[in-house]
Amino acid sequence: MTKFGIPDDQQGATFGRRLRRSGIVLALILSALALVSGAYRFGARWWDPPARAQVSDTRESAPQFVKEDSRITVPQSSPIRSKLVIQAIGEKEIQRSLTLPAVVEADPAHTVKVLPPVAGRVIDLKIQLGERVTQGQELVVIDSSDLAQAYADDEKARASLKLTKQALDRLLNLEKYSAISVKDREQAQNDHAQAEAELQRAQSRLRAIGVTSERPEGSRLLSVKAPVSGSIIDLQIATGAVVNDPTAAIMTIANLDTIWVTANVPEKDTALIAKGQSADVVFTAYPGEVFKGEVLFVSDVLDPDTRRTKVRIAFHNPDMRLKPNMFASAVFLAPMQMMPVIPTTALVLRNEMDQIFVEVAPWVFEARPVDIAFQQGDQAMVQGGVKAGERIVVKGGVLLND
Repeated sequence: MTKFGIPDDQQGATFGRRLRRSGIVLALILSALALVSGAYRFGARWWDPPARAQVSDTRESAPQFVKEDSRITVPQSSPIRSKLVIQAIGEKEIQRSLTLPAVVEADPAHTVKVLPPVAGRVIDLKIQLGERVTQGQELVVIDSSDLAQAYADDEKARASLKLTKQALDRLLNLEKYSAISVKDREQAQNDHAQAEAELQRAQSRLRAIGVTSERPEGSRLLSVKAPVSGSIIDLQIATGAVVNDPTAAIMTIANLDTIWVTANVPEKDTALIAKGQSADVVFTAYPGEVFKGEVLFVSDVLDPDTRRTKVRIAFHNPDMRLKPNMFASAVFLAPMQMMPVIPTTALVLRNEMDQIFVEVAPWVFEARPVDIAFQQGDQAMVQGGVKAGERIVVKGGVLLND
């Protein structure tokens, strides 16, 4: 038989080939599914056990302790017991040294600012910056109309006094014969008293300027002399300059036989320094030499900007080796004192504060903040919080810091 023009035997062969092809495709699909399923089961079996083991190991290695209020108890079965090192706090005699930068200054008690007593023009400058002068030595010559006016006022007052004295004497003689009234005599006495006061004022003005009442030749010229012996450490004028401000210093003279070395001490270290305390000073100019001194005074005022206290050390300076504005390094030795000492490994930082774990009972600890004075190497000096003899965790404390 034929169907659609195709013999029956050919139709059977075609159908068989199609059936075999479909079976092969189905077999391939089933094999692929089996491989995927097996790989998934194999992967699960491969990765799950280590993951579970890792979680288990993590749980077993985690610190185990019991915290009640402020105390931490480490059970006997806890694995962190073997990691904690506990020691008693020792005590040590400490002498702390404090090294600070310093600068040389002139002693203000022996420093004088020279002011111009009158206005005028500088016509001759007799000294220069850095020069040493003696008391009474001529410093500068000023041509001043104010000085001429002062002399004129003095002469006018003298003449007025002489005239009023003559008038008073004449009236007193006439009063003996009742030739004048009491009013005229009293007026003459008043005029004479005013003339005396005016003369005293004029002479006081001359003394303030620094001259006598005897008017010399060339009375416009004023010679300014050194009020003290010392060195010219500041000079503000030159020949030809005009000075017209009596409150502005034209130069500064300092006696440098004694100088100050001034150091600025941080606020936190102020308690380490006291008056009379010894100090070693090394100057940059003389690096191989140590100058021994003692604290002259500690300022009662703290600088609000730098938060530092000024400390001054006095040195005798007869040979003028030490000069103002020299740099130095001052070393202060604090008094010896006994202080608890702990290893720095015992410190645990929490909330920006140093704390340690103190053993209050066997394997029972208490976190306690401490005040550290300073550190030297791997040791910390404690100001407060614990005392010598107490047992603390010196290693592994971080395991208790939850």
